[in-house]
Amino acid sequence: MDYSAVTSTYEPEVIVDTDTLSREDWLTYRRLGIGGSDVAAIMGISPFATIRDLYYDKVGIQPLIEEDEESNWVAKEVGHRLEDLVAEIFSKKTGLTVFPVRKMFRHPLYPFMVADVDFFIIFPDGSYGILECKTCNYNAKSKWDNDGIPINYEYQVRHYLAVMNMKKAYIACLYGNNENEFVIRSIERDMMEEEDIIAQEEYFWKEYVEKRVEPPYTGKPDLILASIRRYSGYADKSIPEIIISGLESKDLEKYLELSEEKSLLEKRKKEIEVQQRALSVPFVERLGAGCKAVLEDGINRYKITYNPTIRRTVGKDAMKKLELQHPDIFEEYTKETESRTFRIRKEAA
Repeated sequence: MDYSAVTSTYEPEVIVDTDTLSREDWLTYRRLGIGGSDVAAIMGISPFATIRDLYYDKVGIQPLIEEDEESNWVAKEVGHRLEDLVAEIFSKKTGLTVFPVRKMFRHPLYPFMVADVDFFIIFPDGSYGILECKTCNYNAKSKWDNDGIPINYEYQVRHYLAVMNMKKAYIACLYGNNENEFVIRSIERDMMEEEDIIAQEEYFWKEYVEKRVEPPYTGKPDLILASIRRYSGYADKSIPEIIISGLESKDLEKYLELSEEKSLLEKRKKEIEVQQRALSVPFVERLGAGCKAVLEDGINRYKITYNPTIRRTVGKDAMKKLELQHPDIFEEYTKETESRTFRIRKEAA
């Protein structure tokens, strides 16, 4: 059965049948080219990775500090397991037939472009389209407001349309636990946008990946700092003081200015908090052990809450005792993490 559009001037090539691939083998094939979820990093707008992270992945450079898989494995697994459910809800709501094709495809004209599509759609006129299935929590629903689509997902789907040579795609997202908490967005193929995406991908692949040249960091500073840490490794205090050249001291001066500004704001914040606590005293006194109250002044009605926050902590002495008396338990249930703080002290030359 031909799953490409019947009016194609080109048809995508099949790289491999993914149905029986292990995750490791699947990742190996993904490194042969740029996938849909890679495009946002190339464009510098990925919420998950920088362009440098993507480069390292494609050329096979492993991070020195591995990602903590235990911290996010549930979210990843939920998204994977619910793909079929999202497709089923989409089909029910639209009346369109959807089906999976467990193959990895490649663009015949731009072989660095690969696609591993969630589901395909059969339209009433016999043509085919793409269905990309997503899940998110309720707090992330706002990203879809006003008929919007998160830009990283839009780039992903436009990449798939280019590889598959199809004209239309849908993105479906489940953000709750019933079929009404569901978003459907359509994307029509835009050849001008596609041309720009392909140009950016081609430049990344040919100028960086093929030439083994590291791309400059772009994207969110937090992502960049996390990436530098992963690939630089843990702190080593035995390394001698490094003389830095080629960077401008004016950036350090600006950093110091911002530090002073931040200190003033934090001081003002503490002053405000003291005033707020003073104003709350008579109300807390009246509440006693109570957790909620109401005050009415004839114009407004104020609902007051004074709820407890319970935390269980283990003191340093108890931790030391546990380490000494039960080292096996201590090793099993504790985890050492490292964070680093960037500070500047200005001195006369």
